[in-house]
Formats: sequence, C-alpha cells, structure tokens
Amino acid sequence: MLSIVIPTLDSAATLESALDALAEGGDRVAEIVVADGGSRDGTRDIAARRGARVVSAARGRGAQLAAGAQAATQPWLLFVHADTRLAPGWADAAARFAAAPENERRAGYFRFTLDDDSAAARRLEAVVGWRCRLLALPFGDQGLVIGRAFYDALGGFRPLPLMEDVDMVRRVGRRRLAVLDAAAVTSAGRYRRGGYLRRSARNLLCLGLFFLGVPPRALVRLYG
Repeated sequence: MLSIVIPTLDSAATLESALDALAEGGDRVAEIVVADGGSRDGTRDIAARRGARVVSAARGRGAQLAAGAQAATQPWLLFVHADTRLAPGWADAAARFAAAPENERRAGYFRFTLDDDSAAARRLEAVVGWRCRLLALPFGDQGLVIGRAFYDALGGFRPLPLMEDVDMVRRVGRRRLAVLDAAAVTSAGRYRRGGYLRRSARNLLCLGLFFLGVPPRALVRLYG
C-alpha cells in the first residue's frame, strides 16, 4: 500500500488537478497526506474536501516533505509536487516497482513532461532526460517512489529551503535510481513567466553553486 505526500503552499490553482490524477491509484493508495506550509488561498480546504489528510509544516519544501513522510503510515511512499499531474499509467508503474523485491533499497521517478506544446518545452524535456540518464539527477517535480524502510535508512528529506530533492537523490545514489514507465506532467508556468532559457540557466546556476557547497538558504533569492 502507498502513502502519497504532497507539499503545498498556496497551491489552490493546481492541487485539484494533481489530486484528480492520483485517483487512478484506487485502493492501492491508502492515504494522501498534504503537508502545508501555511497556505492562505484555500489549499487546505481543497485538500480536506478531496479526502486528503492535512498536516501543518514549517515553510520550505524540505521541511514539508519531511513532515508529510513522518505522518504517513504505509510501507511505500510517493512524493509528488502540487503542480505536477501524474499521467495515466503511473499507478501500475509505481505498483510494479514496489512489488519487485530488488527495489526495496531503490527509488523510482517518472519522466519529466511539461504542460506546454511549445518547441522550447520539448527541448527542455530532452535536456532533463539527458540529465537523468547521465547524471542521475531527477528533480522533485518528477516524483519519487521509495520504500519507507529505505527512506528512513537514508535519513529522510532534510529540512532544506531549496535543493532538498537533489540532496535526497544523491543519497539514494546513481545505481539505486530507476525511471518508471509513466510521465509526470508539470506546470510550465514558471518557465513561461521567466523565459525558458533564463529560467533554465538560473536553475543550472543554483545547482552548480549547491554542488560547490553554497548553503541552500543562500540560494533561495537567486532561485526566485
């Protein structure tokens, strides 16, 4: 059985769509835990109305993911962002991964896709695919399926204000990461507003500085 953890902060515009996609999980999903960092836009009401369990967390995605995982009760966890809609087939892909004994100490992630038909979106998807294959660095908007025992052994998500996803997958390790046969469709709003090239360059700069040891709290303003 699966616990799904969703970190939220003023996520009313996208949360309902994310929850609609998760309905495919049916009785394989025991609970949805929404870890909210202090929303003021009705996010908590939407989550409660849709049957999710809402827990309060300190603001910051790392802290929210950690709080959601702590509240979760099932042997398998799926972390997914509130602006990400898992594409049809995700439930079967996650179930197959969890059912294989060799995956007890591995983690799975979904293919990155954007809800934008532009050529720029397709190019970015290709770059992300390359990053995942060569560098083993899927980001949080691709979801993460992981057994609870393995998650705990790794120390769980750290309460970082940024790069909590990179920090986690680096601890999982290249050889223990697997791409699942389904897509995670993420909102392209941030790229449309900031420009695909500029937004991607900023993300890459933040990633590089993080690898050089710059504390995540110092990167928050740069990330925007």
